[in-house]
Amino acid sequence: MRSQVLRPPYVYRWAVLIAAVVVLGALVLRAFQPDPDVADTAHVARAAPAKTTSAPRPVSPDVISQVAGGEANGEKIVALTFDDGPHPEHTPAILGVLAENHAVATFCMVGKQVVAHPDLVRDVVDAGMRLCNHTVHHEETLSRKPVAAIETELTGASDDLRAAAGDDVAIEYFRAPGGNWSAPLTRTAARHGMHPLGWSVDPRDWARPGVRAIVASVERSVRPGAVVLLHDGGGHREQTVAALRQVLPWLAAQGYRFGFPA
Repeated sequence: MRSQVLRPPYVYRWAVLIAAVVVLGALVLRAFQPDPDVADTAHVARAAPAKTTSAPRPVSPDVISQVAGGEANGEKIVALTFDDGPHPEHTPAILGVLAENHAVATFCMVGKQVVAHPDLVRDVVDAGMRLCNHTVHHEETLSRKPVAAIETELTGASDDLRAAAGDDVAIEYFRAPGGNWSAPLTRTAARHGMHPLGWSVDPRDWARPGVRAIVASVERSVRPGAVVLLHDGGGHREQTVAALRQVLPWLAAQGYRFGFPA
């Protein structure tokens, strides 16, 4: 029987049958094995959602309202800030009081005032103070305006400050007019290398409540790391100057040192 299977014509039939089985098996295996090109495409398709759903977070820095580390570490440091200048009478008077008390401060200047009194900007810098961008026109609705308008106000004020003080002078801070902040404001300031600057003590000197009220408000509210909001421009500031003459010696007597927002 075995010899007959191995002789023609049987041997040819067996050969055909075996070949058919091999071909059929190869087809079955191919059907269940993923095609390399298809597999790569599927991998890319699975990876794509991860890229599209993990977009970079927008820059949204916190507004500085205290000296970095001051409150947390208990360091008795206070940062004085003055808005809306420079003013030909009040800014020099404030610089004089600061010098008498070995104090430093940050001056948040309005572009149109800078253009009117460029010499005072250099006086502030030469006295060891720092500059803050407070926009060109101090529009309190700026936070609600288009980004293009925000950009114009911020870059314009920085240009005015550099024209007055020199290109080598740093403009480290930006303060929103009226303290009206928005994400576009903070992002634009950060994009131009400025820290958004707020405050933690507001004696409302701009309302002219009286020297005693200004002094009492600062003494009651100040804490280690505080940023104090005062004004050297935007109106009559004789009360602010007089209050400063009392506040600075009192702060020193309490063990406070004067520094810059950080």
